[in-house]
Amino acid sequence: MGLHTYFRSLNDLERIIRCPGKFKFEEHSVSAHSWKVVQYAKTLADIEEMQGAAINWKKLYEITSSHDYGEIFIGDIKTPVKHYSAELRSLLQQVEEGMVDHFIDENIPAELQTIFRRQLREGKDGSIEGLILEVADKMDQVYEAFAELQRGNTEKEFVIMYRQALVKIKGVRLHCVTYFLEQILPDLVREGARAPIDIRQITEEALAYSDRVREG
Repeated sequence: MGLHTYFRSLNDLERIIRCPGKFKFEEHSVSAHSWKVVQYAKTLADIEEMQGAAINWKKLYEITSSHDYGEIFIGDIKTPVKHYSAELRSLLQQVEEGMVDHFIDENIPAELQTIFRRQLREGKDGSIEGLILEVADKMDQVYEAFAELQRGNTEKEFVIMYRQALVKIKGVRLHCVTYFLEQILPDLVREGARAPIDIRQITEEALAYSDRVREG
């Protein structure tokens, strides 16, 4: 019981593999994903600060480092399933949040429970830190899918993941998104030019679709 239980539970995140049930050249654990999201987010936040934005760094590090802790209880659900409908996504989030709340009630000392509820909550919201988390999370989805497509993985789920992540990123209005689309994504596409799968075409289609959604 107590904080030992929480610290011990972090090992479970190393054993939860993202995008389960599909062939992958590289497997990524939830803990590795969370670490990468923190790295993306701090750079994205630096770009925002360079453009005059005020960043709550404490909040940013809290929500990015802990944003997937709830997957200890429900695992990583396939992206197409998770986002099949807004209703299903909402229900899954309710289950995850309920199990996190129960874990805190049962294991975290009373004087720390308020802090843990803040840190382990769903951090994606309309704040600049929440939006940066959204972009950073989808950036890792882009890079994980890109690595599979570049190696010729024909599982269509990775094409779907790549497209959906780019559409989501482009829909967020932040300076760092513009930077990613103009300065980083072209390098990624060039690196994938020799891939068996036409990454450039998939990228262009995703960005064009995002534009149509915004205009519509």
